[in-house]
Parts: sequence; structure tokens; C-alpha cells
Amino acid sequence: MRYPAGYKEERRKELLKTSGEVIKNNGFSATGVDALMAASGVTSGAFYSNFSSKNELLKALVESEMTGLRGIWEKNPHNEPGAWLDFELDRYLSRSHVQRPATGCMVPAIGAEIGRAGEDIKAIFERESRKCVEMLSARLGSEALAWAFVSQLVGTVLMARAMPTEAAQQEVLDAGKKFLKAAVQSIRQ
Repeated sequence: MRYPAGYKEERRKELLKTSGEVIKNNGFSATGVDALMAASGVTSGAFYSNFSSKNELLKALVESEMTGLRGIWEKNPHNEPGAWLDFELDRYLSRSHVQRPATGCMVPAIGAEIGRAGEDIKAIFERESRKCVEMLSARLGSEALAWAFVSQLVGTVLMARAMPTEAAQQEVLDAGKKFLKAAVQSIRQ
């Protein structure tokens, strides 16, 4: 059976999206190929026609997720730096993001697993993270501030996810927002 042009590329994107959601929710190491493909409604054969190994999937996922993050930042409707940052803080440091890891940023969900991955995956993560930081540096006026900003965002979500109640989660999110707003304002003055 012949497939239309672009079918394989679209199928790969779908597999990446679905696999990414499962991995961000359950963890990379804890999720096998069969579970990933079952979530996509295909057999493990479909996996191996798109990725040579689970490691190759993680490489593709890291690149895809970080590219997606930059795309989200590009769609921020604000041009004024303060409004742009407020919008991103409200979007990223939200209870929705905390309570739905499958649809959120990959870094707080599987960052520790990336840290334990091979050098090839870490190199992709570094390359893609640097692209994000470069984009954020243009808004913040400092690469060091951009790295600190991203690290604080990720850490705040990670801490909030570890809290047992919505009230405690919100307390952590509010503290993270307040800290980041104050830090950015004081450094940029």
C-alpha cells in the first residue's frame, strides 16, 4: 500500500507528540516501547519504522519539545518586556501546568532523566536549551539572567508538583512569580 507524500513525516510527528505526553506523565525510564505505541494506537513495529531505538526517540523528543517551547514564546502577544514576562510567568507558573505534566514543558517532567542520559542526549539538550536562552536573553538583556530565569521556572514547577495540596502548590507558584518579577526588575534597573 502506498502512502501519500508526507505521510511518514506526519506519522512520526504524531508518535512524538503522543509519546512525549506519556513520557512527561510517567517518566522515560518507566515507559516501554509497547506502552508508548499502545497510547498511539499502533504496534511496536510502527515505532521501529520511525525510531531505531528508545534512545533515538528521546533525542527526537528533546529537540521537538524545546523547539515547541521557542514557538510558544514567539506567539506571546506582548512586545513590551514587562508585559511579555508577566504573560510567560502566568502561563508557565500555573496550576494547570503543575497538574498536567503531559501537556506541559518537558524539563520539569523528565529533566532528571535527561541528566542521567548519555552524552548524545545531553548535547542535544544543551544545544536546544542555548537556543531558548538566546531568545530569552534578547528579552531580558542578559544571558546569565536568562539562564537563572529558566532555572527558576523549572524549579518552581518541580517544587509545586511535589506538594500534596492545591493550596501548597499555589503558594510555591506565587512565591516563584514574585521572586522572578523582583529579580528581573532589580537586575534590569
